[in-house]
Amino acid sequence: MVEVRLSAVRVDLQSNTPVLLLTEAEGLGRTLPIFIGAPEATAIAFAIQGVATPRPMTHDLLRDVVDALGASLERVVITELRSATYFAELQLKRGTGTLNVSSRPSDAVALAVRTGSPLFVADDLMDAEGILLPSDDEDEDGDPSTPDELVGEFRQFLDTIRPEDFSS
Repeated sequence: MVEVRLSAVRVDLQSNTPVLLLTEAEGLGRTLPIFIGAPEATAIAFAIQGVATPRPMTHDLLRDVVDALGASLERVVITELRSATYFAELQLKRGTGTLNVSSRPSDAVALAVRTGSPLFVADDLMDAEGILLPSDDEDEDGDPSTPDELVGEFRQFLDTIRPEDFSS
């Protein structure tokens, strides 16, 4: 497994869709991009920014349930890509046992951000789907590189999204 960090939640300009960028913590610096839904992107952005909500959001509730059951999120593993869909596992520790729970990567990352749990990608998945992105010094297309610029870009995306964008 390759340990990764959440390097950004951005909006793909061609599809106007949020994308998670998971970058190797060490090694070649490959990044695994995963397109996600706007609600999950919002949940991740809120957690990163430390936004307090009046009532627990779904991922806050899940964190609280895991805690109440005496378990902890040991790690998140993005396991595979099958039929254009990414799969992930929550690896929970409870007492001396470990439980693996299937999850969407976006939900798993939203929970990991809230618990400070590490993120991993299966070796074969990173080998097949990981890409090298230009560093901030090489980035000449005007993509935002500071956290404030990234948040501004995401807020602009949220201002333009409509419920009809999610219909089939």
